[in-house]
Amino acid sequence: MERKLKTISKQLKKSTKAHAKQAKQIDSMLSMKKKTSPALAKISASCKAYAKRRFKVWPSAYASGFAVKSQKAGKC
Repeated sequence: MERKLKTISKQLKKSTKAHAKQAKQIDSMLSMKKKTSPALAKISASCKAYAKRRFKVWPSAYASGFAVKSQKAGKC
C-alpha cells in the first residue's frame, strides 16, 4: 500500500498545483507513519545486563527504569 501511495504521489506532483498540494499531504502522512516513539525502542542487551547486576529482580519497574535511563545516558 505504501508503494502505491508513493507512485500516486509522484504522479500527482507532475500534475497541476492543486494536485501537487495533495501529493505533499500524502508525503507528509507517509513520513509521519515512519516516525517511531523512543519509548517503544527496545532496551539493549548490555543495558539489561547492567540493570540485572544492580537489581535482584528482573523484570521490575525499578530495574527496567534504570536500564532505560542508563541507555539514554549512554552508559551501556
